[in-house]
Amino acid sequence: MAATKQLFERMVKEKNIVTDMLEKLEAKTGIQKEFLAIGIAVVLSLYMVFGYGASLLCNLVGFVYPAYFSIKAIESRNKDDDTQWLTYWVVYGMFSVAEFFSDIFLFWFPFYYAGKCVFLVWCMAPVSWNGSQMIYTRVVRPFFLKHQATMDNMVHDLTGKAKTTAESLTKDAINFGLKQE
Repeated sequence: MAATKQLFERMVKEKNIVTDMLEKLEAKTGIQKEFLAIGIAVVLSLYMVFGYGASLLCNLVGFVYPAYFSIKAIESRNKDDDTQWLTYWVVYGMFSVAEFFSDIFLFWFPFYYAGKCVFLVWCMAPVSWNGSQMIYTRVVRPFFLKHQATMDNMVHDLTGKAKTTAESLTKDAINFGLKQE
């Protein structure tokens, strides 16, 4: 609990657009930005449970913050942040595909979007027990290493078929255009 409190305090003291907005709210309302941050988190959590459009809000949480920091990682010279965010996007992509097939059943469960949001925040959290890192090292990587040769062959075959199809369609479109003239 103490580690979570320290992480929260560090995040609130960090200089970024969110803390700038919290400081402006603090100046206008007189309420400490730490309490404002907790209040906003509580309101968003309640909205995730009871609000209309919780799916959109949850997907924004899972996309906007990681996209912003992915762009920052691309622009930095540090390779570690690139790996962190690539790992997140691999797990996010796998989760999205799995959710596509299970969403028809899962969205009926109470607190589904709140749970999904907590999962996504866990996957992007800047902590040593980061969800995407754990899922990647325990599930994705072993599966990939075991089936890498098969997947490489499939990708090679699909790439060849896609190239052949694209060439054929381009040739047909050009021939059709010439016939129309």
